[in-house]
Amino acid sequence: MKEQKRAKAIAILGSTGSIGTQALEVIAAHPDEFQVEVLTAQQNADLLIEQALRFKPNAVVIANESLYARVKESLVPADIKVYAGQSALSSVLEMESIDLVLTALVGYAGVKPTLRAIESGKDIALANKETLVVAGDLITRTAREKGVNIYPVDSEHSAIFQCLVGEFHNKIEKIILTASGGPFRGKSRADLDRVRKEDALKHPNWTMGAKVTIDSATLMNKGLEVIEARWLFSVQPSQIEVVVHPQSIVHSLVQFEDGSIKAQLGLPDMRLPIQFALGYPSRLSSDFPRFDFARFPSLTFEKPDMETFRNLAHAFHALERGGNMPCILNAANEVAVARFLQDQISFNKMPDVVEYCMERVGFIANPGLDDYVETDKIARHLASEYIR
Repeated sequence: MKEQKRAKAIAILGSTGSIGTQALEVIAAHPDEFQVEVLTAQQNADLLIEQALRFKPNAVVIANESLYARVKESLVPADIKVYAGQSALSSVLEMESIDLVLTALVGYAGVKPTLRAIESGKDIALANKETLVVAGDLITRTAREKGVNIYPVDSEHSAIFQCLVGEFHNKIEKIILTASGGPFRGKSRADLDRVRKEDALKHPNWTMGAKVTIDSATLMNKGLEVIEARWLFSVQPSQIEVVVHPQSIVHSLVQFEDGSIKAQLGLPDMRLPIQFALGYPSRLSSDFPRFDFARFPSLTFEKPDMETFRNLAHAFHALERGGNMPCILNAANEVAVARFLQDQISFNKMPDVVEYCMERVGFIANPGLDDYVETDKIARHLASEYIR
C-alpha cells in the first residue's frame, strides 16, 4: 500500500499582508500539499483571527501585545495557541512541526525572525528582501552551516531561480533583473518634485503594500533586489544588471558563460512565485491567468535612468562597498518612505536622506548581528534628525 504524502507544514510571518494573503490563497487551493502551522501579524488582529478560524493553525502570534487579549479570546475556544510580542515572533519558529517558513514581513523587522528560523533548521521561502540586504553575509553563511534552503519569492528572484533549475552546475556570467520602471518612468527630476503620495502609490502593473509600492516608484525596490540577488545566487556586483521592461512579462533573465540567456515569462501575478517556492521542487497545477503572446506583440527593454532615480545608484554603491553599508541604506530608506507617506518630505527628498546617512554613519567592513542592530538604530536616528 502506497504511503500517503504528508502535507508540508507552513509558518507564515506576516499573514495579513499582500504576500501572506496570497500565500493563503495558494495553500487553500492545494489542501493535500500544504497545511498552515503558524500565522503571525503585527496589528491586523481582525484579519488574523479570520484567517486562523479558517485555516486552523497550531499557533498564532500577534506582535502588538495590546491586541493579545482580543485575539486570545477569539481563538482559544478553537484550540489555537496564541502568543504576543516580538520575541514570540521569533521563538515560535522553533516548533519542530514546521517544515517551511514564509517570511512575508516588511522591512528590517524580518531579519531576526528569519535568522532564528534558519538557526532552527527551517527552510525559508523569502519574500522579505531586506533580510538579505541588511545581513546577507550572516544569513547565507548561517543557512549553509545549518543546511537550510532559501527559496526566493520575489518575482524577479524566483524567475532567476527557475532559470537555474537544472543549471546549478553551470557558471553564471550575468544576472539581468527586470524593472517595470514604476509610475514615473521617463520623468525628469523636476517632474518628480511635483509627485504626490497618491500618484506614487499607483503602480502600473503590480498590486503591493504601500512601502514596496513607493520603493518601486523610486527604483529603490530594484536596488534592494540587486543586493538580494548578490547573496541568493553568490554572484559579484559586476555580474548584476538592471533593465527596464515596462510590460512586466519577462520577470528576469540569466546569461551563462556560453552567451546563452534564459528568461522566465508570465503575467504579473505574485501567486505564481509564491506557489513555486512553497511547492518546490514540484510545479503544482493552478488556475492562474495564462500569458497570451498575441496580446503582447511588443516587449520592450531600456536602460534605467540612475541620475533621476538616484536610489538605484545608491544601492549599487552600497553593494560595492559592502560591510554594513546596505544596512545603512535600508534603514535610511525605511525612515524616508515612512515620512513621505506621512506627507512630511517630498518624493525627491527620499534619495537625499539615504545619501546623507550613507556618508555619515560609521562604516564596518565585517559586521556581526550586534553591529547590524546598532547600525540600523544609528541610521534611523540620523535620518530622522536630517528630516527634522
